[in-house]
Formats: sequence, structure tokens, C-alpha cells
Amino acid sequence: MNILILGYGKMGKIISQLAEERGHRIVAKINIDNVSDLAHVDAADVDVAIEFSQPESAVGNITWCIEHRVPVVVGTTGWMDKKMDVEKACKATDGTVFYASNFSIGVNIFFKVNAFLASLMNEQDAYQASIEEIHHTEKKDAPSGTAISLAEGLLENNRQYQSWQLAGDAPMSSGVLPITAKRIDPAPGTHTVSYASAIDDISIRHTAHSREGFALGAVLVAEWLPGRKGMLTMNDFLKF
Repeated sequence: MNILILGYGKMGKIISQLAEERGHRIVAKINIDNVSDLAHVDAADVDVAIEFSQPESAVGNITWCIEHRVPVVVGTTGWMDKKMDVEKACKATDGTVFYASNFSIGVNIFFKVNAFLASLMNEQDAYQASIEEIHHTEKKDAPSGTAISLAEGLLENNRQYQSWQLAGDAPMSSGVLPITAKRIDPAPGTHTVSYASAIDDISIRHTAHSREGFALGAVLVAEWLPGRKGMLTMNDFLKF
């Protein structure tokens, strides 16, 4: 399979290596230093693109893929304010965009556990829910896309909370789920969802030991994606 890499930072390099080890050909590796090279990429020679760049570059990269009818796997977070525009463009061209805030199989199982726990805690108003995430210091967005996905899963399944807010100096209003974002090297990612009361605490946690799990998940999705259409997620890939 011919793969276009959009974003050649730490994740892009691991993805590229894993893809080549699995017998795939890398058509081009586009990053901030050679972004003009994208204009010279022959879309007809690309089976799928994998996008792990920066929030400010993601929508442009995705748009290029949609316009050139290249299925794209997107792992960049921090661009969700433009998601509706991407969805409209994808639908208008019968395109293929696969987005996940996290490609780890374990994290996506964790998302399901989080939603189930949130529903169990629906009537337990003695508990205050919170989310904490820890990433390396090069992580640009805060909170992380994974933390936001966890917050959205909790909000969808627990009516005690109507919104989430990044924790800071300002006090939290009732019904607001606090997210604490920490940046500590070399942590690849730890996410904890907690319910605290005066009597006891309940917590669930996912800790990543390396970036390889995220990278392999993205490559597996890229292998699965050609021939499929629309806006897709890990729920489609994992058949949850």
C-alpha cells in the first residue's frame, strides 16, 4: 500500500517506520520544513494518507486529501472547531476521513469503561467527578483530545454534568466537569477519571508506556480504510 505521511514529528517517524516494516511504501513525508512538496505529490499514487501534524496544519492537510480524493487517517487533535466544515466537505465529495483522538486499542476500551462507569454514577450525587491527563511537554493542546473524548463520554452518560472546563484558578460552577492538564516529560500519556466523595474515591486509569501503541493503531486503520466512505471513527474500526 502507498502511504502519504502528513506530519513527520515523533509520531510520524514511528508510523513511517512501522508502515515500512509491514511492507508498505511511503510516497512522501510532509512536515513544516517541506510543506511546499505537497503540491508535487501525485494523488493517484497514494492509497491512504496518515495525518499527525499540528492543530494549525491539520485542516489544510485534511482538505487537500478530500479535494484529491485520498482517504485520510487523522490523529492530530486541537482542530475540532473546524470539524463541521470538514464533515461538509467530506460529504460533498463522498470522501473518506477517519478521525480518532487516540488510536490505542487500550484507550478505546477505556473510553467504553468510562462511559459505563458514568452511567452507573448517574444517581450518586455524593461524588464529584474529575479528569486528569498527563502528557509530554511538546504536547501543544490542553486538555488533550483524549481527555476531551473522556469528558464527552462522561457528559453523554451522566446528567449531573452539562459541560467541562480546564481546571485553573477560577472556581468551578455546579454541573461543570473539571479537567486538569499536566505536562511532564517523558510521559506519553496518562488519563485518570475519578469520582470523589467524603467516604471513598473511585478511579479508573489508562497509562501508555510508549507511542508505539498509538502508531500501530493508526497503521492498522490505514490498512483497513481504503474502499470505505464518510466520517469514520474507532467505533467503526473496532466494531463497538
